[in-house]
Amino acid sequence: MKLIRTEDAVGAVLCHDITQIIPGVTKDARFRKGHIVTKEDIPVLLSLGKDNLYVWEKKKGILHEDEAAEILCGMCMGEHMSRSEAKEGKIELRAECDGLFKVNRAGLRAVNGFGQMMIGTRFGDVPVRKGDKLAGTRVIPLVIEEEKMMAAKKACMEAAGGEPILSLLPFVRKKAAIVTTGNEVYYGRIEDRFTPVVEKKLGEYPAEIIGHEILNDDDRKVTAAILEMIEKGADLVCCTGGMSVDPDDRTPLAIKNTGARIVTYGAPVLPGAMFLLAYYEVKEGPNPRTVAIMGLPGCVMYSRRSIFDLVLPRVMADDVITAEELAGLGEGGLCLNCPECHFPDCTFGKGR
Repeated sequence: MKLIRTEDAVGAVLCHDITQIIPGVTKDARFRKGHIVTKEDIPVLLSLGKDNLYVWEKKKGILHEDEAAEILCGMCMGEHMSRSEAKEGKIELRAECDGLFKVNRAGLRAVNGFGQMMIGTRFGDVPVRKGDKLAGTRVIPLVIEEEKMMAAKKACMEAAGGEPILSLLPFVRKKAAIVTTGNEVYYGRIEDRFTPVVEKKLGEYPAEIIGHEILNDDDRKVTAAILEMIEKGADLVCCTGGMSVDPDDRTPLAIKNTGARIVTYGAPVLPGAMFLLAYYEVKEGPNPRTVAIMGLPGCVMYSRRSIFDLVLPRVMADDVITAEELAGLGEGGLCLNCPECHFPDCTFGKGR
């Protein structure tokens, strides 16, 4: 592109959008890239503070901001996403379905470390709904070297393993079961207030509850109940109560005795420190699958948000959780119990 005086621009082709801002009325492009300047445009351009203009002078190896934005979008856009048109070097991405939003952080850092280009996203590992904004990309200068964009693309592919930086895993329909434990509930000493909370949270996802059983603190009975629910087809089993270190709390032992692989007993999250996550492999029969078993501590019953809200969306998207990832929740693992809850649009559970 080349720089010319606005008064001399009649017949020239603009190489970038020119924005007009009228507070409370509009903030949009008054003149679009590719517009051929007319004599009548000159006073308008001057009123927008444009005494000089960049006009397009195509050169090999140099990309316009919108051309470069297309490359940047290609680096990060995964399946189940829609995109806006390139405008002033910017492209936005939105969710096309309900699901779990994932970010390859190594790939994201690789691109943003180049300078002159950026990808900004919402936090990863959070549930999103259809239509939610996921990310915005921007090429900073009006033109950029094609070589630099290709270098960024190569670095992105190496860091992200050849996959897009962003992905959206649709929620999967699952059969869920609830095993409520505790002598106090089993013998009718107190009302079961835990199960309705779990049912409500499962109701936020495509989960069908196929069974519910209330048992006393007999770990052998709890183990048998979990295995029976899995035999009936459960993809997810939530065990409520009995998660502390008290002698009568034997739910962790019951889960262990199913033969499930324990990922963690304990998490650096408040509320939710006594949380247990395990995976049980069903290898035989007509429905081989991996069943998630969760031991939910009492805080899930009375806290608006807890470890359950961080783990459940990942389980519902078949996103296998590792002990290392759970350990990383420590930073951001403290719920601030805000008077007005904005989860998941907050810091809770955003540890890395």
